[in-house]
Amino acid sequence: MNDQGTAAEPAAAVAVPEAVTALGEQGGPTRAGGRRAALAPVALVVAGGLSVQFGSAVAVLLMPRAGALGVVTLRLAVAALVLLVVCRPKLRGHSRADWGTVVAFGVAMGGMNTLFYQAADRIPLGAAVTLEVLGPLALSVFASRRLVNVLWAALALGGVLLLSGGGFDRLDPVGAAYALGAGVMWAAYIVFSARTGRRFPQADGLAMAMVVAAVLSLPLGIMESGSKLLVPSTLGLGAAVALLSSVLPYTLELMALRRLPAPTFAILMSLEPAIAAAAGFLILDQALSTTDALAIALVIGASMGAVRSQVRGAGKR
Repeated sequence: MNDQGTAAEPAAAVAVPEAVTALGEQGGPTRAGGRRAALAPVALVVAGGLSVQFGSAVAVLLMPRAGALGVVTLRLAVAALVLLVVCRPKLRGHSRADWGTVVAFGVAMGGMNTLFYQAADRIPLGAAVTLEVLGPLALSVFASRRLVNVLWAALALGGVLLLSGGGFDRLDPVGAAYALGAGVMWAAYIVFSARTGRRFPQADGLAMAMVVAAVLSLPLGIMESGSKLLVPSTLGLGAAVALLSSVLPYTLELMALRRLPAPTFAILMSLEPAIAAAAGFLILDQALSTTDALAIALVIGASMGAVRSQVRGAGKR
């Protein structure tokens, strides 16, 4: 039931813009309605990006109290509890493939969070997200298989090299490596989030995947922070981080992925370096140099160019 009921949604979402365009040539209201429908999932992605990056900035403030791994544990554990209470997912009636997808989604989510917070503990937030976003960008290039997107990816790589100043030692090579690893897990997160959204109704799959991620992170958080995780003020900030960085954005992204192809979603993620840089400046007082700002702009511009080329290619087809 879940497979048939939700798998049809992405196909319908892809077919709608073409039908709307054809009808819109004959009537203005149809075109306007189609434009609003097309922009709705984009708005969900942007709202999710704002929430997750400002939540990440709050998490950086929490790291001196609970450590990077402790923050990840608090974030995922609280988010899992909230989603279980709200969604009350059904555990019966799912196939082995359904459970495999949920476990893979949870592993990708846990790995992405763990690696990213290790990076954010060592390098500025904007730089960490700029390196991390290379994962979704690479996913988009490989999925589209168009030469022009390879050129856009090369421009993004130029931005990353500019950000590193010719060598990641300026950023702390360990932090940069963690950020790049988080990017790989982010690409996997996008793929399995889309599959989970097709296989499970509402946010049931997300809730179960969050439990998997929380269970995987729990031993690491306890080893690093122990009883510090139970301090009331730390728990309160951890709950805020969970809501801002996990519950709200992951739910919005799951909804968006039901109406957006994974490659398009991956490229929209390129806006996050700018959001992260703004959050780092406003909350953490992490000012960017002119070179860093230019590097982030190159990555964002390359990703936006890839979006336009992909849309044009889809229109021609």
